Amino acid sequence: MYEYIKGKITVLTPTFAVVETNGIGYNVNISLQTYSKFEGVDEAKLFLHQIVREDANLLFGFYGEDEREVFRLLLTVSGIGANTARMMLSSLSADDIRSAIIKDDVSRLKSVKGVGLKTAQRIVVDLKDKIIRVGVGTEVFASSGSTLREEALAALVALGFAKMPAEKTLTDLLKGDSDYTVESLIKAALKQL
Repeated sequence: MYEYIKGKITVLTPTFAVVETNGIGYNVNISLQTYSKFEGVDEAKLFLHQIVREDANLLFGFYGEDEREVFRLLLTVSGIGANTARMMLSSLSADDIRSAIIKDDVSRLKSVKGVGLKTAQRIVVDLKDKIIRVGVGTEVFASSGSTLREEALAALVALGFAKMPAEKTLTDLLKGDSDYTVESLIKAALKQL
């Protein structure tokens, strides 16, 4: 299994890139998110996921390990193949996908071409616990659209607290004081839970 490829970008399109390293050009499938990061760049490092089939040896490349991790999680869902996972990462950022899964936002996932209602529901059911478990100690929950309360709630749920009591505690704390940081809000909630 290849971890990454680093080299000169000789061809860059919205769906694939050709990366030349040591005189060999590797055709790497990419998402629109990755494409936008590499526009106008000559040298690149792509984190890879390799799929070997009877009729093909495919490389999927990602700007960061975070995007690759979401791609790999999506592949574990029944009915989601590499092309659908890549389409999802072209339509939504890795943080947007995580956020939609954590918030049970099926309509957001369903907005991606090729993802129907049942598939979107299956994504949420299959990946919610994995996303929360993987997110402990990382910036998974700090997406651009999330609020202080949502970030703290996600962290408390990841630590094993039930969602309803955690929500109530956070609401009560935020009524009294609005000068919390995420860390201080979580610490205050931990004292009350």
